[in-house]
Amino acid sequence: MLELSPDQLLSTTRAVRKRLDFTRDVPDDLIRECVALALQAPAGSNVVTARFVIVRDEGKRRAIGEIYGSIFAQYKASPGYPGKNDGATERDRTQSRVASSADYLGDHMGEAPVLVLACNEGTDRASATAGMSNVLPATWSFMLAARARGLGTAWTSMHTVREREVADLLGIPYETVAQAVLTPLAFTKGTDFKSASRPAPDEVTHWDKW
Repeated sequence: MLELSPDQLLSTTRAVRKRLDFTRDVPDDLIRECVALALQAPAGSNVVTARFVIVRDEGKRRAIGEIYGSIFAQYKASPGYPGKNDGATERDRTQSRVASSADYLGDHMGEAPVLVLACNEGTDRASATAGMSNVLPATWSFMLAARARGLGTAWTSMHTVREREVADLLGIPYETVAQAVLTPLAFTKGTDFKSASRPAPDEVTHWDKW
């Protein structure tokens, strides 16, 4: 366990891409610990519907990586891609670094030793997709638990463009289980991560009215 205060843990759990160590195995027991802590997150009506699919099989990881990479290539051509700037301002330079990091994951997602799919289970497709507020906090708790153990994650969801294909690959019942987040999971190269640049609280907080 890393020696991090609660505030340090919350402010330095970053999306890790280039600093994922693809050469080290991640023990099953560490993953179980992260899932156990994830399940302590809030759940509507105290009914736990979050589900985690842990993908270790190399063939399946690489197949998911190919799907993710193909979708990411389309994203790179879209207006929302952060690399579309001239690097003239500090904001542009930051976004260029973000884009470079995202590019790396787009090319190497399937090489991570573990892929984790966070899902929500319902009685049918409609209830599965409507209950995402259960799995999202659980996923963030999973990532915080991973960070505390020297593991890196990166929140992604663009694979859901081809969600049924991923479901078929992993045997996920598409009609009752909705996929929310795909993240690589690996030990990080070094554990020193910094806080991100964010707006001051008063810039985004409204008191009593908008």
